[in-house]
Amino acid sequence: MSSFPTTRMRRLRASPALRRMVVETRLSVDDLIYPLFVTHGRNVQAEIPPMPGICQLSLDRLLPEIGSVVDLGIPAVLLFGIPSSKDPQGSEAYEPNGIVQEAIRVIKQAAPEVIVVTDVCLCEYTDHGHCGILSDGGSVDNDATLEVLANAAVSQAEAGADVIAPSAMMDGQVHAIRSALDAGGFGGAPIMAYSAKYSSGFYGPFRVAAESAPRFGDRASYQMDPPNAREAMREIAQDIEEGADVVMVKPALAYLDVIARAKRRFSVPVAAYNVSGEYAMVKAAAQNGWLDARRVTLEALTAIKRAGADLIISYHAKEAAQWLDARS
Repeated sequence: MSSFPTTRMRRLRASPALRRMVVETRLSVDDLIYPLFVTHGRNVQAEIPPMPGICQLSLDRLLPEIGSVVDLGIPAVLLFGIPSSKDPQGSEAYEPNGIVQEAIRVIKQAAPEVIVVTDVCLCEYTDHGHCGILSDGGSVDNDATLEVLANAAVSQAEAGADVIAPSAMMDGQVHAIRSALDAGGFGGAPIMAYSAKYSSGFYGPFRVAAESAPRFGDRASYQMDPPNAREAMREIAQDIEEGADVVMVKPALAYLDVIARAKRRFSVPVAAYNVSGEYAMVKAAAQNGWLDARRVTLEALTAIKRAGADLIISYHAKEAAQWLDARS
């Protein structure tokens, strides 16, 4: 292999045009999915303190947000619901007139071209804040939860959801949901599984946004331990076998190696969730003048793309879409 002075790596860095021509990883607005938090009421646009720029939105305030998503060319949104009331079974998750079901209808009527992805979990809907139904002993009952998750998925599909995204990390959730969707006449609905969802410290701001912090204990018995990567491959393989069309790694930035390993090993699309804590860190540092928000955000999203993510769920999606458009 040639060395200096024959090889001069700076030759292809001499101008912006040259750098664009030889760029190896291209981040595009088409890669982005924008999460939204929907709630009951009217004229609600409640900013989430640890997530500047992100709000809980009532359905009337949701429409302008969807309009901006369309204008920016973002192809998809991911819905999370804040119910009117919570109970041990998480009932509003599967009610025909639940907040997410109503939001789906509003979006599909106003902007049918927007892909609506719906989170399927119970933590937002249960009064105890766990992602499943509790047994008499107070632990999460995996198998009892599967039926509720399946009912929620079918209810969302009936309302018009384009993609179902189970995130509860219950064993067998993809199989249960795939079977229920197929039986309900929704065999064409893709499943984007939260396959490798880690028990992470980066979820704190989300739990404020979704009002979903567990009332007791933690979620370590069903979410993955952060040191484990081989286990993630097993989780992903099982979800694909059960019928997942897209698999996800969550969080993104602390698990780039897991994204890369999944991309090399599996042939289905890989999604990555650039989660609330990752967003909040950038925002806090930028507000203090410690970081250039635009530069750092695009650098982080490009790193996720370079690791192998085909789809990136990010609260930065709207501003990233603006910056990418300005750069092109």
